[in-house]
Amino acid sequence: MAGTADDGDGRLDERMMGRALRRAAHARIVSPPNPWVGAVIAAASGIAFEGSTQRPGGPHAEIVALERAGAAAQGSTMWVTLEPCNHHGRTGPCTEAIISAGVRRVVVAVVDPDVRVGGSGISRLREAGVEVQVGVGGAAGETLLSPYLHHRRTGRPYVVLKLAATSDAATAASDGTSQWITGPAARHDAHLLRAESGAIVVGAGTVRADNPALTARSVNAPDGGDVVQPLRVVLGEAPPDAAVQPCETWSGDLDALLNHLGERDVLQVMVEGGATVAHGFHWQGLVDRYVLYLAPALMGGSGGLSLFAGSGAATIEDLWRGEFVGIRPVGEDLRLDLVPPSPHSNSDSDSDLT
Repeated sequence: MAGTADDGDGRLDERMMGRALRRAAHARIVSPPNPWVGAVIAAASGIAFEGSTQRPGGPHAEIVALERAGAAAQGSTMWVTLEPCNHHGRTGPCTEAIISAGVRRVVVAVVDPDVRVGGSGISRLREAGVEVQVGVGGAAGETLLSPYLHHRRTGRPYVVLKLAATSDAATAASDGTSQWITGPAARHDAHLLRAESGAIVVGAGTVRADNPALTARSVNAPDGGDVVQPLRVVLGEAPPDAAVQPCETWSGDLDALLNHLGERDVLQVMVEGGATVAHGFHWQGLVDRYVLYLAPALMGGSGGLSLFAGSGAATIEDLWRGEFVGIRPVGEDLRLDLVPPSPHSNSDSDSDLT
């Protein structure tokens, strides 16, 4: 993809990194377990060439952009959302391709914590005389790459707990029925979360009660190929004819499950319930992001079932308090994104709402 590099306001690095981040988001559901990366090259002529990471085994974002730029890469600037790799894996090192193409300057949003990279890509480029600037768009890059970065730093997948409730916080009626609290747009949005996840975790009780398939069936891959369906993990036993089949079952503790999935290169796990499973992940402090869909509906009494099943805070001082990082309408419903508090935050600080 080509376009014009500058519109004349002098903030070229920020704008071009913004373009690279949008390209990275385009690769979010096709590149895992590789990181979803975007790159933009601006030639001396002012024409820009874009690329994003392809499916595993395919070229990285930098290579796609270089191939599109061709000879125009000589003397150019590249903006890339993650430090270029400097090792041989399924593909060759991006650093060598950048150097061979004659790129003059590389702007990097985020340093790659992978032990095979970890600053070596930046060092290699500088050794070859390429000017490198690090940190432009870093905060946005960290947010976009949260699951990948978390996995590389901890060895465990990033855990997303998805919840859906009425506006008075009921997740099911007293008879156990829960389909459908939210509307079609919210359900499609949840399918996108599934497509972004390497595994889905659900309790055996939910499998028996709702018989969910737990597939991302309403999502289309941006490259036109098939969406890779997540691994389904059932806590307990799943009936052989359940819609979730084929699945894996797990009877160990949740910490061990996350270690197991991390070793299998699962970058993100989506927990879909039920209430007992949600409670287990929450109270063990295993959730990295809470995604709550609120419907414009009221149960209107005390008979509805809660989002969590288990003991909660005994006093108001014991409330779990996180940070809202996103509030937006999804069709007729509202999506709230919460994360645990950062080490330097406090309950009086303002959160960024998007």
